[in-house]
Amino acid sequence: MNTRRRVLFTVLAGSAVLAGCASPQVSDYAQERPSLELDRYFNGRIHAHGIFQKRGGEVVRRFTVVMDCHWQGNQGVLDEAFSYSDGSTQRRVWRLTKHENGRYTGRADDVVGEAQGQASGNAFRWSYTLRLPVDGKEYEVQFDDWMFLVDERVMLNRATMSKFGVTLGEVLLSFSKE
Repeated sequence: MNTRRRVLFTVLAGSAVLAGCASPQVSDYAQERPSLELDRYFNGRIHAHGIFQKRGGEVVRRFTVVMDCHWQGNQGVLDEAFSYSDGSTQRRVWRLTKHENGRYTGRADDVVGEAQGQASGNAFRWSYTLRLPVDGKEYEVQFDDWMFLVDERVMLNRATMSKFGVTLGEVLLSFSKE
């Protein structure tokens, strides 16, 4: 390897390491208040308003969600009813399990395998693969979902959707608890 290639490789490798270190971790929010406990927040009826943006920022879908949520012990059910701006509807029922140290797992019919989540302070990070129907086909896409409790009633959610490591777009949501 010649000197020029070695320098370029070193710069690129260093940049990749620094970028990896710079990514926020859910533990970065441990001291933030109010503290987010999913089983307390997602209990009862929740309303949400959201948009889906392509990676360039264009809003291509608007939607509302009505969620009926309940917990029994460490087991929770989040029943989501979506209404989209094009008139279509969708339903997703999450079955969540609360574990020790703010960890959660979850399943839904259109989720591949098991979702993994971690809460700390006012933040929650949720990672899962979703089977997404698009134009009569189904694609498996990865979601990196961040939620931040603003106050006892309002939570904001930003989810990045990707495939093969390439960002496809973002979902932005505002939850409001009755």
